[in-house]
Amino acid sequence: MLVSAIVGALSLGIMIPLSSAAPAPPASPLIFKRATGSLIAMAPKSKTCAGAPFPSECKTAAQAAPFINASFKTYGITSNGEAAAIVSLMLLESGDFKYNTNHFPGRPGQGTRNMQMPAFNLEYAKSIPALKSGLAKAGTDVKAVLALLTANGEYDFGSAAWFMKNKCSDKVRKGLKTGTTDAWKAYITECVGTTVTEERQAGWKRAAKAFGVPGH
Repeated sequence: MLVSAIVGALSLGIMIPLSSAAPAPPASPLIFKRATGSLIAMAPKSKTCAGAPFPSECKTAAQAAPFINASFKTYGITSNGEAAAIVSLMLLESGDFKYNTNHFPGRPGQGTRNMQMPAFNLEYAKSIPALKSGLAKAGTDVKAVLALLTANGEYDFGSAAWFMKNKCSDKVRKGLKTGTTDAWKAYITECVGTTVTEERQAGWKRAAKAFGVPGH
């Protein structure tokens, strides 16, 4: 059975050989087909890091795209609606990938590309076997825990997908798969735990369009 639903800039990532006897495979992770261009369409400022306030934190769309693709695969993000919600959240919270540490107001330990709170960062870091020794050294130092995550692009950009997998209810995730704006609002208020604003909604609409979410 061949799965090949290419929608706009994205497609399902695995080609399954034809076979009448084989059972239907599970949905495969979404992959950007024109990842860099799609991100730039959503956030033109992500094309460059020129003039970034904190150059060491900035990543361009071209640098971010492979990490985002990897996070979809690692955490089982298999619908366009979920992917669009994740990317729009990261773009807003990181200032189009210019930041991975909270500077405004400067809350210690808050960061990664979706600006996770320190408690979530610790839980996320504990889920990564490669960080075991680093966490032992970091102890209760929330800045040190954050530094372990932001030092690695895969971990830095993987936090939003990890959060969706581990902290969003099945109801929210099923809603996102429909791609409706109401479902996205539920993701923001019930899962992320913040308020819907015009800026957030505009970012969602751009991402939904790039991901080929129906109705956008």
